[in-house]
Amino acid sequence: MSDSAEQTRLETRFKDEALPMLDQLYGAAMKMTRNPQDAQDLVQETFLKAYSAFASFQEGTNLKAWLYRIMTNSYINTYRKKQREPFLGVVEDLEDWQLGGAESTTAMSAKSAEAEAIDRTPDTVVTEALNALPEDFRMAVYLADVEGFSYQEIADIAEVPIGTVMSRLHRGRARLRKTLGEYAGEQGVGLGTKETSAAKKTAAKGDA
Repeated sequence: MSDSAEQTRLETRFKDEALPMLDQLYGAAMKMTRNPQDAQDLVQETFLKAYSAFASFQEGTNLKAWLYRIMTNSYINTYRKKQREPFLGVVEDLEDWQLGGAESTTAMSAKSAEAEAIDRTPDTVVTEALNALPEDFRMAVYLADVEGFSYQEIADIAEVPIGTVMSRLHRGRARLRKTLGEYAGEQGVGLGTKETSAAKKTAAKGDA
């Protein structure tokens, strides 16, 4: 295949496969930057980088995770520097997720309690609850419970060990569960059975 024909094929694939994810990535960029202009700039930078590197993308693999990795790296390298310093957790990753009883190291076999609570909670409440989390926790919870990425995919996107992902997700979910539980209590509905069960399970393990 000639260079021009290959370039045309790549351009067509990028238009058909990557561009439809633009709105979804903008939503994620808003969760990262919390600023519409920065989110627009971040998405634009992401797609420019993705287009330039699209020839290196392995066809048939996870395009969504590839795009999120580019966007996350761009955010860390550029936009996060405009904000506060990144959250630095203590080195307790393995102990922390083991105490928390992380589900699976490779995939989410079922929706987490937090994901189901998010589905039933108004977007504005979820956004406020997520924004209240430390940044690394917020990213882990967003990628897992909103976007549905597996632990391994999040580790690849964030370029951190899988134990770090589990620790951040465990801690972030605990804080998010508390916030959403308070909202549910205010509304007089309470958390669902699964959320209550998950909270009790975590508390029991923590007391062990």
